[in-house]
Amino acid sequence: MLIKTITGLSALLSVILLALGCFGIVWLVPVFAGIWLGLAIIALAFLWIVCALVDLDKPQEEDDPVYRSIMYVYIEALMNLVLVRLHTRGLENTPKEGRFLLVCNHLFIADPGILLHAFRKSQLAFLTKKENYSMPIINKFMHKILCQSIDRENDRESLKSILKCIQMIKEDKVSVAAFPEGYTSKDGKLHHFRSGVFKIAQKANVPIVVCTIQGTRNIFPNLRKLRTTPVELHLVEVIPAQELKGKTAVEIGDRVYESMIADLGEDFRVAE
Repeated sequence: MLIKTITGLSALLSVILLALGCFGIVWLVPVFAGIWLGLAIIALAFLWIVCALVDLDKPQEEDDPVYRSIMYVYIEALMNLVLVRLHTRGLENTPKEGRFLLVCNHLFIADPGILLHAFRKSQLAFLTKKENYSMPIINKFMHKILCQSIDRENDRESLKSILKCIQMIKEDKVSVAAFPEGYTSKDGKLHHFRSGVFKIAQKANVPIVVCTIQGTRNIFPNLRKLRTTPVELHLVEVIPAQELKGKTAVEIGDRVYESMIADLGEDFRVAE
């Protein structure tokens, strides 16, 4: 929407200036490009100002609808700029009422943004590695939409983050999304899970939405060649909360793993 708006305004202003005799027809394309660039700079300046207002040291206890809406606009714009073409399947099965835990395989840094874009109505907040909070701009929006950092090297701190996610779901603030592999897959395969994340759904008594994503590893290589990148996002299964009762986190993780492999294909399974 943002890119289309900038492009539309640039075209409109260029035509108006041409009609007013401000320049000749030969200058139409350069004028359009200049206006487009100017509006893009204004959009970036607005983003910088919005982020400058965020204090990461101030606790954020509620999902901020304004920052979430702004985030969605810029994610969509970025997807358009890097020529991502998203194809989805099964998203109509997303729970319409109540919160849930969403889990997905993890291939590339763009995966969270694509999930946020696809599940805009679900108010996702990610359980994410603490290193991501060092990324400028992104960390400000993560803070405002209640994303929780997790220290993978400190079990005590990891437990605190999981308990916070359980609390947020129980208080109906957000749904939680996580990559149970715990890191980006370097070879594209589906690696073994850190099972602790599944305790969020079990303790909060909510369903698990199982997703798979493919194609995001090709975004940068394709962009260098100015090619579009088709990305597949599938909602594979929704596991009801009642089916999680009496199961261990490892058992739940094994079921989710097999569900993802059934959609991705056996080539994505790592060797034992």
